[in-house]
Amino acid sequence: MEQVFSYIISLGASVMMPIIFTIIGLCIGMKFGKALLSGLYVGVGFVGLGVVTALLTNNFGDPLSAISQIYHLQLNVFDMGWPAAASVAYNTAVGALIIPICLGVNFLMLITKTTRTVNIDLWNYWHFAFIGAVAYFVMDESLAWGYFAAIICYIVTLVFADITADKFQGYYDNLDGISIPQPFVQSFVPFTWVINWVLDKIPGFSKLDIDAAGLKKKFGVLGEPLVLGVIVGILIGIVAKLDIKKILFLGITMGAVMELIPRVTKLFIDGLMPISEKTKEIVGKKFNGKRVNIGMSPALVIGHPTTLVATLLLIPTYLIIAVVLPGNQFLPLASLAGLFYLFPMILPYTKGNVVKTYVIGLVALAVGLYFVTNMAPDFTKAAAAVYAATGDQAAKVPEGFSAGSMDFASSLFGYVIYAFTKYLSWIGAGALVVVTAALMCYNRMQIIKDEKAAAQTIRNK
Repeated sequence: MEQVFSYIISLGASVMMPIIFTIIGLCIGMKFGKALLSGLYVGVGFVGLGVVTALLTNNFGDPLSAISQIYHLQLNVFDMGWPAAASVAYNTAVGALIIPICLGVNFLMLITKTTRTVNIDLWNYWHFAFIGAVAYFVMDESLAWGYFAAIICYIVTLVFADITADKFQGYYDNLDGISIPQPFVQSFVPFTWVINWVLDKIPGFSKLDIDAAGLKKKFGVLGEPLVLGVIVGILIGIVAKLDIKKILFLGITMGAVMELIPRVTKLFIDGLMPISEKTKEIVGKKFNGKRVNIGMSPALVIGHPTTLVATLLLIPTYLIIAVVLPGNQFLPLASLAGLFYLFPMILPYTKGNVVKTYVIGLVALAVGLYFVTNMAPDFTKAAAAVYAATGDQAAKVPEGFSAGSMDFASSLFGYVIYAFTKYLSWIGAGALVVVTAALMCYNRMQIIKDEKAAAQTIRNK
């Protein structure tokens, strides 16, 4: 099973997702041509996103490493990026069955009314497999602990996808009936609730209500993500002490990333919306009109202007924070492309306010640096075991370094499950079960309440 699922996953999202979405389209009654076209749009979207993010990681990796050497930054947790985390996730016994097990859990939650999300974002199931794989190695290669950690993370994520669905759909256009059951993205929601509330209590802070459109109006061409990208790229080149040609190239490259990402994300929408509309139609009939959300990838919305601006502002400050933060051993390099995924669930609560979004992202990332540093020894152990068994270069840890990644290793959900498992064992497991059960009960009460209200509305009509 490990070999079968590892092979399937090795196809990559650009190949796997068109196949999956074509099959889903056929199963829900779409014509073959339309289902195939939807799947291909999604696949092309992943190819485009991979090309654009590769521009960032391939061209900025060396300058950022040069900055580390020039200024003698002694940070010994090596940024492996998401490919290493995904490799660890799927090349273990936990990852082998994560997709069917999670789909089974999703089905049980639907029929018990503890979720209203159907999670078809199968590619991002590696997030659940990752925390399960780390728990597996932490607890002496115990499959029971590995699956326990993965399932807890899955359930919590589905509940948060439901809780945030109304805000998400209300903020983003043309995404009715969509939720985001991706744990990395959802793990920033608790930070958002708390920090957003605190910022609202600060006198005068509301006057800093600037969204991406307001930024353009206030600063003109300098407020454009494209121009901001060029400026940030040039500044990184200057700090890295590159020659003028390379400095200008970095500027244009960063600008290109900022400009191309919104264009690429449109492909996801073009591919996913026909499937979403058809699924809502089928679900409406099967569930007697009851509301069910379709769980999609956050890649749908990472091209939002505020996301681009906040990401640009965070890249240099995130690096500075990583250097000066006491006790941190992680310097983010390969993971920088993942910064775009911080914001899909933050923006609906900040209403696109650039300042609030930036502050929330910075605080969450600063805390996440400690998560990555603390988890590094066990991430290294897991990566070394996968590399020894498979020879996968993505999981190879450079000699003298520990392994780390911002992608999910800095996630609040993942780290809490990891810490409770490692440090509290059975007591931690019990606490996780209690909290998860409470979330499920809360979600069930909300779903039943909404169904009763909808039924009353129908009777009144």
